[in-house]
Amino acid sequence: QVQLLETGGGLVQPGVSLRLSCAVSGGTFSFAAVGWFRRAPGKEREFVAAMSWSASSIYYSDSVKGRFTISRDNAKNTVSLQMNSLKPEDTAVYYCAGRTRPVYGSSYYVSAGQYNYWGQGTQVTVSS
Repeated sequence: QVQLLETGGGLVQPGVSLRLSCAVSGGTFSFAAVGWFRRAPGKEREFVAAMSWSASSIYYSDSVKGRFTISRDNAKNTVSLQMNSLKPEDTAVYYCAGRTRPVYGSSYYVSAGQYNYWGQGTQVTVSS
């Protein structure tokens, strides 16, 4: 049973940095893509960042481009999201997701419905 576990959330002030990690465990599998999504209070889940497992393709939403960085650590089997210059509008529950089926284009990375494994989420609150 594949499991994704997010850690690293918390309450921070605007302008600071935070690093989220997603530990992947269980079974034998191969993700074609991994991504981060978030759901703010009263809003729908939205795409944040995603990458191919090979890291040859990386995508960011316009709202986080230049501030957030997605990366993967092969040795630790983790996917990270480095978040810099955090803003109050970044407040949300952040979810890690994995897709095992092949990816056929950029639209597969940014759509939550294309991922078949999800973590439980970690809360990030940006407030002064």
